Amino acid sequence: MQAEMKNSTLQIPAKLYRIGELVRYTPFSRQTIHNYTIMGLISEAQWTEGGHRLYDESVFERLSTILRLKETKTLSEIREILRKENAHAKASPFVNAGSFARRKAKSVSIGTKPAAKRRRPTSDES
Repeated sequence: MQAEMKNSTLQIPAKLYRIGELVRYTPFSRQTIHNYTIMGLISEAQWTEGGHRLYDESVFERLSTILRLKETKTLSEIREILRKENAHAKASPFVNAGSFARRKAKSVSIGTKPAAKRRRPTSDES
């Protein structure tokens, strides 16, 4: 058993971040992260059973790019630039292994978006 353990390598699971952690580690507010997600500037990797978005480590690189581009571009221009970069990366057979692995892991682990939660009627509405 010990010999088998020495030859095998353990895979470290990718860290997933909740929106509050992104707020803690970046200069962006919770609302900005939410807006960027809705606009398609960043995307969640998974959803929790409770309906919270989870972002993978690649979101930090993406947010850094957005921060840099915001100095000279509008959000619409940034969205178009990032869309073109994504299309180019998908079309190019020579993407770096790290980004390919992230996309591969993301495509496998993406959950479905939970159904909208229903609001309970207040005593005035019932």
